[in-house]
Amino acid sequence: MLQEQIRDLTGRLVAYARLVEGMIEASTLALVSRDAAPLDEVTGASERRANELEVELDAAATVVIAQFQPKARDLRTVLMVLGITNDLERLADHAVNIAEAVRWLLANSQYPTPPSVPAISAAAVRMIDDAIAAFIAGDAALARKVCEADQAVDDMADGILREVVAGMACDPKAIEAGLQVLRIAGNLERIADLATNIGEDVVYMVEGRVIKHHQEMP
Repeated sequence: MLQEQIRDLTGRLVAYARLVEGMIEASTLALVSRDAAPLDEVTGASERRANELEVELDAAATVVIAQFQPKARDLRTVLMVLGITNDLERLADHAVNIAEAVRWLLANSQYPTPPSVPAISAAAVRMIDDAIAAFIAGDAALARKVCEADQAVDDMADGILREVVAGMACDPKAIEAGLQVLRIAGNLERIADLATNIGEDVVYMVEGRVIKHHQEMP
């Protein structure tokens, strides 16, 4: 019975992650296509469902702990579900932040989309997907790959910063639009950071090793 409950929790966690990934992708696609229609879903029904799933998963995991008093790996798994659920809620908030910035840009500016924005979005979503897969499979090697991918996202975000700041210096009228682009890049960078946190926690769960701050500790 406990294993069935854990499988149910992890299945619902995967569904939550897919919802959040879709929110991120839809927000970025809206910017690239210059079509605001997907943004209403992100900041409306999807955001509400993300909040509901957080509450539902938190309650379900708490019930499992109270009823079954899991131990060892089972307890670590349930506690990880609780932690990842919190991370996913924060990821959904970042997706909404991106959607709001994109909506402003589409309504107020013809500022060109930096080519690396879709690449950062795709990389960040892939990191979330791999982090969840690593947790489900107990795959520390895949979790490490998630952590290693964070640097590439940071580098792309730094590139956008340099590009936007240079554009602002040349055209002061582009400052407000540039700030919205930086808001998008910053939220994507924080999404990658949260995926990295999940990857680090998976390594600790599987191997008992702390790899935060790129340092391994026994």
